[in-house]
Amino acid sequence: MSQPVQPPNQPQQPFGGQPVDGNPYAGRPGPAAPTGNPYGQQPPAPAGNPFAGQQPGQSAPFSGGAPFSPAPPARNNILLGVLVALGAAVVAGILYGVIAGSIEREVGYAAVGVGFLVGFAASKVGGSNPAIVGAAAVFSIGAVYLGQLVGISMVLADVAQIPFSEVVGDHFGTVTEAWSQEADFMTYLFLGLGAIAAVGGAKKAG
Repeated sequence: MSQPVQPPNQPQQPFGGQPVDGNPYAGRPGPAAPTGNPYGQQPPAPAGNPFAGQQPGQSAPFSGGAPFSPAPPARNNILLGVLVALGAAVVAGILYGVIAGSIEREVGYAAVGVGFLVGFAASKVGGSNPAIVGAAAVFSIGAVYLGQLVGISMVLADVAQIPFSEVVGDHFGTVTEAWSQEADFMTYLFLGLGAIAAVGGAKKAG
């Protein structure tokens, strides 16, 4: 005999009752509906400064502050500063002599530039030690003197129609003698300006 047909729209077993045939989840209890304020269990928002609980020395996140960096060590390399002063004096003296020999006269601004360059380079590399400043002043005097000799050598080479190298190599005594004869107040003034400018350049660099 056939089984009796169930009538349509038969009422189902409610959640929490007995499991219904064919539905394995029918007997499981459903989630409980929230009661009251759903946000009542959340921790209260901190009042006042949100970073008050941080340890001293800790920086706030996203504060944008950079850590403190120590100042760079002071330059105080006397030997290196003296060597730089000597090299700068040789280069600047030759350039000064080329300028003086080309126009056949000395220029006070050029002598000042020689001293300033020597003093600035020496102090920039070696520091503002008094020994470096003094060496720069002495080397500046020598640089201006070297430039004067180079200028005289260029003029003598042009007058005698001989190479510049021959004047310097074979007739250097004649060059120094010519400098002694031609030296005047302005010649020594340029030497002094070179030394003063060297001190100024060293202070500028320091």
